[in-house]
Amino acid sequence: MSFITITNLEKKIKGKEILKDINLSLEKGGIYGFFGRNGSGKTMLFRAISGLIKPSSGEIKIDNKVLHKDICFPESVGVILETPGFWDYYTGFENLKILASIKNKISDTDIKNSITRVGLDCSDKRIYKKYSLGMKQRLAIAQAIMEKPTLLVLDEPTNALDEEGVQLVRNILLEEKKRGATILLASHNKEDIDILCDFKFKIDDGKLINH
Repeated sequence: MSFITITNLEKKIKGKEILKDINLSLEKGGIYGFFGRNGSGKTMLFRAISGLIKPSSGEIKIDNKVLHKDICFPESVGVILETPGFWDYYTGFENLKILASIKNKISDTDIKNSITRVGLDCSDKRIYKKYSLGMKQRLAIAQAIMEKPTLLVLDEPTNALDEEGVQLVRNILLEEKKRGATILLASHNKEDIDILCDFKFKIDDGKLINH
């Protein structure tokens, strides 16, 4: 049975079609790659699947529940979309602790483990504002994985990372897949898509092309 089913999805903004008649069925536990040029609709599709925008028409069903009808957001999801919204004057750990308090389902140890997994120091007292771009990206990944979600929606997760960081993230995603997570990955890095993904989809001008 499909974990994610998208039926006749369309999104219009100010009369312009951003997503056009998207139909998709994804099984649980795979890594699905989405690629296409800038402005092709990748990020908008990920925003729709994450529950952050409402479709103009069509339906998104996740684990047999319809978004914006049965649920407002996927019930167990980790997301990286564009620039993460962290608080400048808190440490990395403090930022994740605040976010974890929303659902209150993981411990400080879980948070520290996720920070360590992405190659950051959980006892680092630097505030987020002092982080390098690569450190900020690593913290975003730690945020996405810390609650062990069943769905990961990751838009350009290796952005701003050096070679070592890219390899670390690839390993983490393979570990998350092994854990049973379903992973949606958009990347400009063709290698990320080729190495990690079980299935690839091209998005062009708001349309989905099975690759």
